[in-house]
Amino acid sequence: MRQRLAVLSAVTVAGVFVTAVAAYGLRGNGGGAGTRVEEEPVVTLSMVTNQIGEIPKEGNPIEQAIQAYTGVRLKIGWVPSTAYDDKINVMIASRELPKLLKVNYTPAVIGSLAAGLFWEIGPYLQQYRNFSAQPRAFFDNVAVEGKLYGIPLFRNMGRVSLVYRKDWLDAQGGTLPVTLEDWYRVIRAGTLEDPDGNGKQDTYGMMLDKNYNQGTASTLSRFAVAQGAPNKWGVDQAGNFIPEFAAPEYLDTLKLFRRLYAEKLINPDFAVVDASTIDRAYESGKAAFRLTGGNAQTIQNQLEKLNPTARVDSAPLEGPRGIRVPDEGGNAGMLVFPKSAVKTEQELRQILSFLDKLLDPPMVNVLVKGVEGRHYRVEGEFTVPLNKDLDYREVKPYRDTFPNRDEQYHMDRPSKDTALARKSKQIGYENEQYAVPNPALTLDSPTYAERGKELELQIADAQTLYIMGKIDEEGWKAEVERWRLAGGNQIAREYKEAYSRVMR
Repeated sequence: MRQRLAVLSAVTVAGVFVTAVAAYGLRGNGGGAGTRVEEEPVVTLSMVTNQIGEIPKEGNPIEQAIQAYTGVRLKIGWVPSTAYDDKINVMIASRELPKLLKVNYTPAVIGSLAAGLFWEIGPYLQQYRNFSAQPRAFFDNVAVEGKLYGIPLFRNMGRVSLVYRKDWLDAQGGTLPVTLEDWYRVIRAGTLEDPDGNGKQDTYGMMLDKNYNQGTASTLSRFAVAQGAPNKWGVDQAGNFIPEFAAPEYLDTLKLFRRLYAEKLINPDFAVVDASTIDRAYESGKAAFRLTGGNAQTIQNQLEKLNPTARVDSAPLEGPRGIRVPDEGGNAGMLVFPKSAVKTEQELRQILSFLDKLLDPPMVNVLVKGVEGRHYRVEGEFTVPLNKDLDYREVKPYRDTFPNRDEQYHMDRPSKDTALARKSKQIGYENEQYAVPNPALTLDSPTYAERGKELELQIADAQTLYIMGKIDEEGWKAEVERWRLAGGNQIAREYKEAYSRVMR
């Protein structure tokens, strides 16, 4: 863990990669062992990350390819995901840390970053060609009061798309919904007008699961943001923070869901049913519209088994102001650099250089697709996976551990896929420019760290009670006031104070 990380010169890197092409099959020999040419001493980089499936074997083809291109041997400690955050907290407290550590953006981690236990890397970012080429929003979303301490593991910022039964909509002569009244119309038709033609009322225009109003993928938030509401929090001209559910567009969205429930146009068990059950309903042709993260082709594949004429399509989520989607953070954690293990600025720069090289075209292909001939083959302008199980065991752990932008940056050939799958992906990519940020995402609030989850649950329960008609609008407003008095107002004040410090 204490070995110093050396970095190859540009000439040496080029030489090593030429050797790697032949020795490690990056372009065609199936990842055979070959004979490594040690033009520079290979050094070891210690790292801890969460375990994805089985722990990869040391010296596997992906690690060989990384070592051949960068001159760095990885020494990775894999920790089961179920215990990961707790394990990281213990490691941080004991200062027994590797040189590179994957962390999630949790209050405990944010506190340790602010306390100066990790290197601030914001001032160095523009010195690295691949990092500096990425949209700044990705880095802003993992900053702590304006300071950057980690490299994000990039994910689409606006993953949501509208997936729907195109054959049903076409048969009804309908158009895609934009306003809340449009949504009422198409959901009603999907429930009452027998779109599958079996003479029974056994379909829904839309179905919800019990997480419909929780997390970054909240269906309720996605609806409300599309209609003009803020994403989690809004900020007025005076810098005051206003929760999303206080926006009129949000209340209008709640009213739509209340109406749908009252008229039995959505599934009555929405507050308790699991997402997997709802998945099966869509895949068996029992529902029409869904806001989801781009699984249109999966639904199509399952539907075809039951009904070969079924047709699914995907579209951007539009509202009265055009396309608006919640920014979902744009990362699956980040990589940070403990000062207790990375002793000098020079060593920090060397590790940053290593990570930046992983966004070079040869490494992007390795991290996203694996080794040609072993994990995929080239077919014209596309690539085709060879073995999904092998990809899951050998490639996915590194794909999920190191920074990459999938097919959006430095990918030489896209994966061969159906037109529907590619369309869904493209919508996710293009949503980046329409993503509405959460201004409180990176701000510190001691009250939120202490009671935020409890307060979120209180509001989520109140939303369900309102939709189900258990409380009226006055009752809903009383629940919002209770939230404010129980700590919501204090969280808003703390966000305002933190925001003013960042904006100075």
